[in-house]
Amino acid sequence: MIRRRTLLAAAGGTFLGSALATGTAHADATIAVNPSTTYGSWEGWGTSLAWWANVFGARDDFADLFFTTKSVSYNGRTLPGLGLNIARYNLGACSWNSVEGETMVESANIPGFKQIEGFWQDWRNEDPTSSAWKWSADAAQRAMLQKATQRGAVSELFANSPMWWMCLNHNPSGAANGGNNLQPWNYRQHASHLAAVALHARTNWGVNFATVDPFNEPSSSWWTATGTQEGCHMDATVQSAVLPHLRSELDKRGLTGTRIAASDETSYDLARTTWNSFSSSTKALVSQVNVHGYQGSGGRRDLLYTDVVTTSRKVLWNSETGDRDGTGMTMASNLLYDFRWLHPTAWCYWQVMDPSSGWAMIAYDPNTLQPGAIQTKYYVMAQFSRHIRPGMTILDTGVSYAVAALDRAARRLVIVAANTSTSAQTLTFDLSRFSSVTGGSGGLVPRWNTVTTGGGDLYTARSDIRLNGKSVSVPFAARSVQTLQVDGVAL
Repeated sequence: MIRRRTLLAAAGGTFLGSALATGTAHADATIAVNPSTTYGSWEGWGTSLAWWANVFGARDDFADLFFTTKSVSYNGRTLPGLGLNIARYNLGACSWNSVEGETMVESANIPGFKQIEGFWQDWRNEDPTSSAWKWSADAAQRAMLQKATQRGAVSELFANSPMWWMCLNHNPSGAANGGNNLQPWNYRQHASHLAAVALHARTNWGVNFATVDPFNEPSSSWWTATGTQEGCHMDATVQSAVLPHLRSELDKRGLTGTRIAASDETSYDLARTTWNSFSSSTKALVSQVNVHGYQGSGGRRDLLYTDVVTTSRKVLWNSETGDRDGTGMTMASNLLYDFRWLHPTAWCYWQVMDPSSGWAMIAYDPNTLQPGAIQTKYYVMAQFSRHIRPGMTILDTGVSYAVAALDRAARRLVIVAANTSTSAQTLTFDLSRFSSVTGGSGGLVPRWNTVTTGGGDLYTARSDIRLNGKSVSVPFAARSVQTLQVDGVAL
């Protein structure tokens, strides 16, 4: 996963051309926040559970760190909770039982913590109350799902691969040649497994999945029998065949309000290709289009937004992204590109905990499975997720290095901006298009600052900036991210 996603990000350099003239600022600049152009109500921030929850699912401190805004003790330090409110549960594809002499074929390269045990383990009985189903499976990830739910998170169910016995080669890491690996006679069974888990979760776990996505990067060709995780290539034709089964299987269980999300393609451009290949009847089955952000700064985010939101009137999420830059600056830059061009209503990181210190917000040892260092990326995430909260309205800033969000009821404007250059700069935020801007006492504008180059602020609160009429000027250190809170704002 890390190898191919790094290669994809390196290759994804085709984006918008002249439109990027309004991108990264390298000198002092003025940004005008425009409340008359909005991009929907923010739904929230999330993470997939999957592997890290398979290791640490029983830990309440991690549940508090990621799914609340509390101050939480960890390794002798007090950390600000990230306040994530979306938990993506990974339905497993593995089991180690034998059915009629057949067993799962395992890639030699998949580590144990990436093998997620699925529930439907014997294809001979579809009744989820029978012994063919093992509901005690995947205890750790389920535990974290329930902890997240208890802390107010909404949830999405997705599958990296169908159960091993649904795969043509019985290998849930992929086909030998990276081709389609879901057996055509199991299209419905894959949908049935997902729907049965959704119903069981609602009845027994206290979890009501808002959306179900049967795919994960399905059009990508790197899901092979020697892979390092669960994965399954399913081209757009296969996806179109599975989606009607999923709607039918959900409906017949009474889950008519459970929406279908698809297709979790790897990149913005591939997501657009897949979406536009679907017939109108297939598109009608999908309520939410999920895309992954592994194209980095590349890709036509703007065209995907037009096709999905403007034309098709669907919800659009960046449901998974990640990178190998532990400073968090790459994450912040790409996230701000998303706000400028993709306009999703939710944004999810892949694994908040990971053995790679670059990918991780909190790292852990893959051999001992012991948690370790907090990465600067954690604090950069806090700059966004603790302040841009569900229900806020995303406003236009006209640039790709700042986002603005308005809490109308609280009359609060939040601005998050990044200086990705290696020189300090001052950014001035022009708020003249608002009818009233008072700030806090004496025009105070509280701010939080993270300097990603080391040795500086890490989500450090400052109270030293004040409004100048309807504008505020803020010094930015090189390679830094700041959050401003402007109170007393009226349209």
